[in-house]
Amino acid sequence: MIVWINGAFGAGKTTTARELIELIPNSTLFDPEVIGGALTHLLPPKHLAEVGDFQDLPIWRRLVIDTAAAMLAELGGTLVVPMTLLRQEYRDEIFGGLAARRIGVRHVLLAPAETILRERIAGREAADLPDGEIRTRQWAYDHIEPYRAALASWLTADAHPVDTGALTPYETAVRIVEAVGSGAVPACDIVQTPEPTAETVASGVLLFDEQDRVLLVDPTYKAGWEFPGGVVEPGEAPARGGMREVAEETGIRLDQVPRLLVVDWEQPAPPGFGGLRLLFDGGRLDAEDAGHLLLPGPELRDCRFVTEREAADLLPPVRYERLRWALRARERGAPLYLEAGVPVG
Repeated sequence: MIVWINGAFGAGKTTTARELIELIPNSTLFDPEVIGGALTHLLPPKHLAEVGDFQDLPIWRRLVIDTAAAMLAELGGTLVVPMTLLRQEYRDEIFGGLAARRIGVRHVLLAPAETILRERIAGREAADLPDGEIRTRQWAYDHIEPYRAALASWLTADAHPVDTGALTPYETAVRIVEAVGSGAVPACDIVQTPEPTAETVASGVLLFDEQDRVLLVDPTYKAGWEFPGGVVEPGEAPARGGMREVAEETGIRLDQVPRLLVVDWEQPAPPGFGGLRLLFDGGRLDAEDAGHLLLPGPELRDCRFVTEREAADLLPPVRYERLRWALRARERGAPLYLEAGVPVG
């Protein structure tokens, strides 16, 4: 299990985490900032200069997932993680990656009043700040607005809040232990999609609205937009797997087996294993059906009907090529075979 302690700079995450590992038996502190610091020595300065924060580096998010999983495999027990996460897509990517490894996350938010946060930031001595630089204090001030936006949009609905304004770190830790132990902080309901261990077969289903725009979805368990669908289970027919995934994700139940549009071979790209990716034509939804989409939910954060041109701005290049050729196959009435998004034969 992981107890993830979220909150703005000055909320008391690290001091609370140190108290927490004294209260939770067989618990270990894991600070993802250590990974961020290591990346400054591992990555070229030019690459680092392209992002404003190490959290924006995909490698940092992957290493947080892998390191947390490795620590739990090595040590067992509970991992206490003090780390600010203000971007929902980063939370989804990290928590989804942990869920894929069957690691439950209890998400706690330390939430003192903003006036108290500002007082704490102002009261920190330069020597106490990371790197000992005054600019870090300004960095903390600059992150108050994103923190406020996260509170207003998703953070308080996702995490269990604890007002630390009048609490010591020890008192805060006691509150967290009580909340986790009583079930007041449930495991995050993000979908648990097992990590593949070999090549997979995945089926997507294209659904269209009355303007012939295609439905794209934004999964909570991985980064980037996708088609409704997912990995086919052992012994399951690919088209039936796509139908099942569509029903689970969106609530739309297809009456007929959809028509095949493309078969695309996705080459392995470590850490991914690749495999076959199929797209089917799920047909056109009327306005009433489209209004029954079950969003948001544990699997999908958002969905959108888009034109082909709009899809190019949302989908990764290989997925967009897969969609582009699927739309051509739909127009021509004949399926296509692709390799890495390129028609062959």
